Amino acid sequence: MTDSRQVKLKPGDTIGILGGGQLGRMLAMAAARLGLRCQVFSPDPDSPAFDVVLNATCAEYADVEALELFAHDVDVITYEFENVPAAAALVLDARRPVLPNRKVLETTQDRLAEKDFVTKLGIGTAAYADVTSVSSLREAIARIGLPAVLKTRRFGYDGKGQAIIREGDDIAKVWTSLATKSAILEAFVPYEREISVIAARAATGEVECFDVTENEHRDHILKISRAPASIPDALAAEARNVASKIATALDYVGVLAVEMFVLANGTGPKVLVNEIAPRVHNSGHWTLDGASVSQFEQHIRAIAGWPLGKPVRHGEVVTMTNLIGDEINDYEKWLGVPGATVHIYGKGAPRPGRKMGHVTEVRPPLDK
Repeated sequence: MTDSRQVKLKPGDTIGILGGGQLGRMLAMAAARLGLRCQVFSPDPDSPAFDVVLNATCAEYADVEALELFAHDVDVITYEFENVPAAAALVLDARRPVLPNRKVLETTQDRLAEKDFVTKLGIGTAAYADVTSVSSLREAIARIGLPAVLKTRRFGYDGKGQAIIREGDDIAKVWTSLATKSAILEAFVPYEREISVIAARAATGEVECFDVTENEHRDHILKISRAPASIPDALAAEARNVASKIATALDYVGVLAVEMFVLANGTGPKVLVNEIAPRVHNSGHWTLDGASVSQFEQHIRAIAGWPLGKPVRHGEVVTMTNLIGDEINDYEKWLGVPGATVHIYGKGAPRPGRKMGHVTEVRPPLDK
């Protein structure tokens, strides 16, 4: 197997992308600008990423023959979502470099393994406990207290696979409703704001972080991101250091997002890590129009073995607004807004909670 440090693509080479959603679409578009081809593998025939690549493979991730043919056609493989089946990653990893390394998936696909990993680095997280039954859930609540958040250990996103437990709730009913035998209980964090750091790491060990982003969620789905976050410079530096430390400890190659809570205590605000996303991330979409290099180009550079860019924010403040569900039907109203850029993902019919596009607004620096 080719070592990740030996990957050095040249224009005209081909990147394989697992997953055909909007993230895969934007990765392929960034690669094309750099003269690199992409081939997308997705089981969904309506994948929006298929629209922007010449070659695509529509097959199930369990289709070993299709995976082998896909690997034969590309020079390096990456992914747009972290829940790539382990068996598929194993098949591909034996044939082509998979970046970020599939071992990263073993850590980040499991919330408990991820929390243990972060804690061992000496980085703060909410208090947590492994839960496998109603009785172990009761024991965890006795240690951690309420309110608390019960989450499935795998396959949760945008608020799916989790439930807040409060005093007086029927614990057995909550456990049954989650429909899992493997969960994690996390202490509820009374945070001041939610932030994220988009970091890129090259195989050489170089790390570049974008400005810390402040995020606003509605119905558990990211609605608005603003860069830079309204936090002190020292806290922003701490957040970037946390993301850099995590990327380095994972021996990561590519772009990842580290979501964090900012909370106040007796000694001033501090950050706790909430989750790691081993991929380009919704909260980094502002970089498409608001920075000298986007998170998507940065990821392509990293996995291609090219030098990382030095991210420079274009405006005083850059805002990204997700267009969710029927909001996409009002895209025209954004087209005349000064400093706004509209991105439409080319998905099918809108439905509640579905991310259909986003708008980036760049506010120029104030005259001095």
